[in-house]
Amino acid sequence: LAQLALKIMGVTTAAQLAEIIVSVGLAQNLAALRALATEGIQRGHMTLHARQVAIAAGAQGENITRLAQQLVAENTVRIDRAREILKEWEQNS
Repeated sequence: LAQLALKIMGVTTAAQLAEIIVSVGLAQNLAALRALATEGIQRGHMTLHARQVAIAAGAQGENITRLAQQLVAENTVRIDRAREILKEWEQNS
C-alpha cells in the first residue's frame, strides 16, 4: 500500500518524500490551530470543564448539567462559584 501511494505521488527520492511529510505535518498543525481558535471548540471545552467543576463542587444527577450551564452562562467556571450556586439552590428548595 505504501509503495502504491509513493507511485501515485510520483515520489522517487527520499528528499521528495521528506518534503511531502513536512508539508502534511504543517497542514495538520495549521488545521489544528484553526480548530482551536474557533469558538465552537472553545465553548465545547468550556462546557466540559464546567461539568467537571460542577461534579467537584458536589452537584449530582441533573444538577450537574444545570450547574455547568449556569457557570458557562455567567462565564465564571470556578469551583467556589459552583459551590455558591449549589448552596443558593439548597436554600431555595
